[in-house]
Amino acid sequence: MKQITLKALILKNFKGVKEFKLDVQGCNAKVFGDNGTGKTTIPDAFNWDLFDKDSQNKKDFQLKTVDQSGKEFKNLEHEVEAIFSIDGEELSLRKVFKEKWTRKRGQATAEFSGHTTDYYVNGVPSKKKEYTEAVANLISEDIFKLLTSPLYFNEQLHWQKRRELLLEISGDITNEEVVNSNKSLAALENILNGKSIEDHRKIITSKRAEINKELTRIPVRIDEVRRSIVDVKDIDENELKQKNDYFEKCITEKGEELSRIENGAEFVELNKQISEINSFLIEEKNKYKEENYSELNKMRDPISDQKEKLSGLMMELKQKESEANSLKREFDSTDRDLESLRIDWMKIDKETFDEHKTTCSMCGQDLPEDQKEKMIENFNIEKSQRLEDVAVKGKELKAKHDQIKFDISAIENQVIALGAESKECSRVVDEKVAQYEELKANTTPFELTKVYIEKQNEIAAIEEKKKELHVSSHESAVLVREEISKLKGFINVNNQEKAKLDQVEASNKRIEELEAEEKTLAKEFEELEHQLFLTEEFIRSKVTLLEEKINSKFKYARFKLFETQINGGLTETCETLYEGVPYSRGLNNAARINVGLDIISTLSEHFGVSAPIFIDNSEAVTKLIPIDAQVISLIVSEEDKTLRVKVEGK
Repeated sequence: MKQITLKALILKNFKGVKEFKLDVQGCNAKVFGDNGTGKTTIPDAFNWDLFDKDSQNKKDFQLKTVDQSGKEFKNLEHEVEAIFSIDGEELSLRKVFKEKWTRKRGQATAEFSGHTTDYYVNGVPSKKKEYTEAVANLISEDIFKLLTSPLYFNEQLHWQKRRELLLEISGDITNEEVVNSNKSLAALENILNGKSIEDHRKIITSKRAEINKELTRIPVRIDEVRRSIVDVKDIDENELKQKNDYFEKCITEKGEELSRIENGAEFVELNKQISEINSFLIEEKNKYKEENYSELNKMRDPISDQKEKLSGLMMELKQKESEANSLKREFDSTDRDLESLRIDWMKIDKETFDEHKTTCSMCGQDLPEDQKEKMIENFNIEKSQRLEDVAVKGKELKAKHDQIKFDISAIENQVIALGAESKECSRVVDEKVAQYEELKANTTPFELTKVYIEKQNEIAAIEEKKKELHVSSHESAVLVREEISKLKGFINVNNQEKAKLDQVEASNKRIEELEAEEKTLAKEFEELEHQLFLTEEFIRSKVTLLEEKINSKFKYARFKLFETQINGGLTETCETLYEGVPYSRGLNNAARINVGLDIISTLSEHFGVSAPIFIDNSEAVTKLIPIDAQVISLIVSEEDKTLRVKVEGK
């Protein structure tokens, strides 16, 4: 086990304590002092030095010294140093909190601009990160608070965190262990089917609530259906069917009678005559077209061919004009290139040998004659070669220039020829179109011929006869339609009566379905109730085993992890008991301290660390339970107006 003891705690200007040294050298000690002498300041300083918080776990507390009016003293350094022994090895942690004063440019006096903290590990100035790492290597903050204050576990740690810690210490109880302890729970394994008790209880609760709602609604629904049922004792379904069959038969007969009236023999004959006339006109029209429109049809194809030819000529003409323009641009370009070559040739031809080149560039003396002659000869050869190159390029470009000029002339001749041909083709098209239009204007449409007009007059006369016949048969048809409408009205009335019977039948069937659903839901509800009972029995068994297992880890402290509700259910809690008395209800200060020490003893063993324990208001305890850790008791003593330290064994 890691053994941490406090050798000394040194305070300077901390919470009103100007200077104090708690020199205990790893031994148990008692600190005596009247109220207000600074006993609580000792654990506050101890906690602040390690974690920037006081003994009540508050970060924002008044650590600076103040006067009686509450005004802070200026320019004081507030310092705490804790000297530990960790398994025999010494560690010093010192922290200095001070004001920061800054003198701005141009000002005579400095101004307060905040606070700064200096850190020292074993006397060596350190960065905050290094200091924090040193503290963390000593012990974590959460574990330290649990092991140094007997009241922290029960008064500052949330009950859920307390519960988690106890389960961590003891280890949880497996479902198999719970079932083995109570054979009546054997059926749970199949019911859970891999789900946790908590999840299955949530499922049961949700299903029970839904089923209960449905069981409440079903009687209301049945009552609503019953109240909607109409009285049908005077309605005979067979009689309704027989009447409707008779009425349907009558409607069929009346429909046939109406058809005969509307489609009588005279109507048929007149319609036949109209049909024959229309057939005759179709034949006559075809003959007329063949005789009078054949010449026009013959003229259409030549006109179309000529127009197509004209379109092709116009397209070719455009293409040739485009080619001619492109060649003209190329001709102009070669013309400019030829002129440029002429200028180059004349410039080269005018070049003469520079006599200064026959003088040495280093000493300024004339070069030997043989060198001069060689240089002049080289110049003339190079000049001749350059003139020859320009002349060759000029001949090639002149040949290309002449060829382009020839090509332009050829294409321009083609353009002239195509233009003339297009003009002639356009004239031919206009001429043929004019001939076609003239022939078309002199051709009479079939609809204006004598035979067509005569036949149309015959049709008009027949239609007039049909109208006269219709007027005489209309009155008879109206009477038959009225009789058919009355028969359909009788059927509708009977169908409404039949609908009442169908509605009653559907309602009775719905009532049967609802009653069957009610029985099924009631059975399902009973099964869920049984499952819920088993889960509660499981939890009760687990609670007993768990509390026994946890309580076995402690000498004095006992723990209640579940609360029985009014409805018999269980809810999670974590209440510490001492001799049967709940910690939060009536446990005196001495018992709270001793049960806290018992908890620290178990926690120290669990975490493998022993740390200094500060016990405030220790005067309330006549006898502390033995514990394998350094204990520093803070005792109210009215006679001690300044702090007095008594180290055990000294």
